[in-house]
Parts: sequence; structure tokens; C-alpha cells
Amino acid sequence: MTSTSTPPGLARFNALEEHAAFAALHEACASTAWARRLLAARPYATTEDLYAASDAAMADLTTADLEEAMAGHPPIGRPKPGDPTSSREQAGMAGASEELKAEMLELNLAYQEKFGHVFLICATGRTGEQMRDAVKERIGNAPEQEREIVRTELGKINRIRLARLVEQD
Repeated sequence: MTSTSTPPGLARFNALEEHAAFAALHEACASTAWARRLLAARPYATTEDLYAASDAAMADLTTADLEEAMAGHPPIGRPKPGDPTSSREQAGMAGASEELKAEMLELNLAYQEKFGHVFLICATGRTGEQMRDAVKERIGNAPEQEREIVRTELGKINRIRLARLVEQD
């Protein structure tokens, strides 16, 4: 394989019919604006081009777009039943003690009351304790500061989900 050839998973994504590609993108990120922007930029020559388009689209999301994206994420410690993606991403909470799960529930509720949305963090590879410590630290942020942290965390999650989308054989 030469360095100029498109990876098979990315080529498959590029070749998807528009409706199917939009559905795949919308599953990765619940923001319609983000998905439409990535869809419009197809085909992608490299996965880095796809990630760069994702980052650029994420940077341009309005507050309403961010809220739409966040609505697609379940609270930490409570992945959606039957959703392998959120379960896999939140694996660090799966083995947490009942005390930690209860503490996380309380922190999630306090965070949601303050900011009006779920606590969002790129949970992949993080322990339950790390996620708890992050929510404790971030709950003191100003709303504008927190919105930009959420934007960054969503961008990380989107990259992981896009990688899974285009690396599948």
C-alpha cells in the first residue's frame, strides 16, 4: 500500500450513500451541524483530513449546536442501556464501588443543575476516580469556561468515534 492510497475504512465511509454517511456521523456526534459539515467535505483523502474537518466543525458549533451534541451523551456512570459505545467509553465506571457510583450520581446532578447539561468528559481510558475528580474540579468553573472545556472534550470523543468508524474492516 502506498502512502497516497486511502485506508479501506475511510474509502468505505467516503463511498457511503449520503443518508447512511449522515447516520454514521450523527451516531458519532449528535450535532446535526457537525455531521452536515463533515458530510459536505467528503471525500477525505486521509483520516487526518477527517479529524481536521471534525475539529474545525467542532470549533464553529454554536451554543445550541453544543447543547444538541451533549444531549446525545448519557451521564457518566449511567450509560444508555443497550448502547455499546457509551458502555465501552465509560468502562472506567463499570467496576467502581457503589460509594463512588453514588457520589458520581450526586455530582452529576449538581453539575447538571449548575450548567443545565450533563457532565461531559472524554471518559475513554479514565478511571471512575479520575472522572469524579474532574467533575469536582470543573463544577467550580464559570459557564463560559465550562462550555469551552465541553467543546474540547466533545472533540476528543468525536475523534475516537470517527477512528472506530473508519478503522472497522
